[in-house]
Amino acid sequence: MTSDKNDLDARGSDVPRKREAGQSNKPQWANGLRQLYDSVVEEDIPDQFKDLLSKLDAKD
Repeated sequence: MTSDKNDLDARGSDVPRKREAGQSNKPQWANGLRQLYDSVVEEDIPDQFKDLLSKLDAKD
């Protein structure tokens, strides 16, 4: 039987920790990183970039 290091008790025991219902295998920082990424993706494009894109499209 093999055990995942992430499942081991913090005391170094070979007894796997019990997971709470709905808890995934993702590290704790993964949710924060996902929220940060989503907030950046959802930001509006600045007006300066929109103007530049319009000028570039007009050259075609």
